[in-house]
Amino acid sequence: MSHPTFPVPVCFDGTRLSIEDVNALARRVRPAVLSAAPAFRARIAKGADFLERLLREDGVVYGVTTGYGDSCTVNIPMDLVAELPHHLYTYHGIGAGRMLVPEEVRAVLAARLASLSQGYSGVSVALLVQLEALLVHDVLPMIPAEGSVGASGDLTPLSYVAAVVCGEREVWFGGARQPATDALRAVGCTPLRLRPKEGLAIMNGTAVMTGLACLAFERAQYVARLATRLTACNVLASAGNAYHFDETLFAVKPHAGQQAVAARLRADLASDQPPRNDHRLQDRYSLRCAPHVIGVLEDALPFMRQLIENELNSANDNPLIDPDGERVLHGGHFYGGHIAFAMDSLKTAVANVADLLDRQLALLVDTRFNHGLPSNLSGATGPRAAINHGLKALQISVSAWTAEALKQTMPASVFSRSTECHNQDKVSMGTIAARDCLRVLELTEQVCAAMLIAARQGLALRGKVDPGLNLSPALAAFADDLDSRIAFINEDRALDRDLQTLLVALRQQVWEL
Repeated sequence: MSHPTFPVPVCFDGTRLSIEDVNALARRVRPAVLSAAPAFRARIAKGADFLERLLREDGVVYGVTTGYGDSCTVNIPMDLVAELPHHLYTYHGIGAGRMLVPEEVRAVLAARLASLSQGYSGVSVALLVQLEALLVHDVLPMIPAEGSVGASGDLTPLSYVAAVVCGEREVWFGGARQPATDALRAVGCTPLRLRPKEGLAIMNGTAVMTGLACLAFERAQYVARLATRLTACNVLASAGNAYHFDETLFAVKPHAGQQAVAARLRADLASDQPPRNDHRLQDRYSLRCAPHVIGVLEDALPFMRQLIENELNSANDNPLIDPDGERVLHGGHFYGGHIAFAMDSLKTAVANVADLLDRQLALLVDTRFNHGLPSNLSGATGPRAAINHGLKALQISVSAWTAEALKQTMPASVFSRSTECHNQDKVSMGTIAARDCLRVLELTEQVCAAMLIAARQGLALRGKVDPGLNLSPALAAFADDLDSRIAFINEDRALDRDLQTLLVALRQQVWEL
């Protein structure tokens, strides 16, 4: 007798999480669970208890018995200490711009819960339970995307998380925007009254930029694979030279990612056809050097993973509470420089892939370079060919999206501003870099979706020009799948619905690459 299988939960217990764990939570394919292990919960409680004892003994703790930021010299009367966390998230309620989408909010909540679960933030178990409940019941704070300089962490956007656990502001719940207090009541949760350091612990960290970086990493990884498959389609459609990707050739330039791209191209282009002798000896760079362009992204990804996952698994608020040594450690772990660097670098590598595909399309639609295919890959023949324009506008749109992606690659991290009375006088801009990276990915995915239309059309037309054309099994299966999703373009038609359909499939990563 078979038993139903359930997804393995992502457990928050202070042990190391991966980018894939965060993304699985963000997509709701795995549930979240806060560890119930007595040792874990005792460790969390130990930090909170030490902080409480320190307060009773009149200890001076930044953000607990003092004001925030430049106001750290202002001592808070003990009878007002309990009100301070409420003031912190209240006055930081000044976000603007678009609201983070549900996937992004879940990633943010996961990143914050992962950091607080390290046991160095002096928070109560009750706060972690409340954050777990937001993920479990999908009660998602409405978080404006703009307003963080990336040190002292993501203060303004995370203030919306702090407010929600206290039953204030708004959430997305049950398919509608509603007051947080109503949603908490619906799932059986009671709004919290934050303990002295808990507002600071929620807000003074890198959770927004880190959550967004986890999502960006996975999307970039898929873009690299899809761009390689599309390059194979374009080489074949334009009667290019598959021998540019020879194994011996690539063995002598030992970049592992570049070699992997060349190997995938060799596999996709494997067929029993001899090399052509009637075309130029060397294809243009956008085809011949595709492994060198996509390979930069492939080689960067492992390094980016290290930066993102180290940040994800760090205690990154301030001050930190050492529950074993019973010390309060004042520092700057809220600084998001590693995520800023990762996102600035990643968006550049991704935008270069968009540019590569844009150049490949420019060759494919041009009769001077596509080796016998019709202009703009139009499928119309006879007299009607004169009034049909095929992929002319698609190529223009691809060029526009590529240009915008390239424009977004200006590094955000070099635009540090001195803020907050020069207390925050060097900041990371990591959240801006992460948002830029997601925008570059959005534009590049649009380029990829358009290239899927071009691949379907180009391979079909090449098959008519060269009836003996043979595809490798992998490429044949991919072409068949595209044929089932996109009708061949004989007569001009609006392609926006095709594009959006393919974008959905692309973002669901339906193609095994």
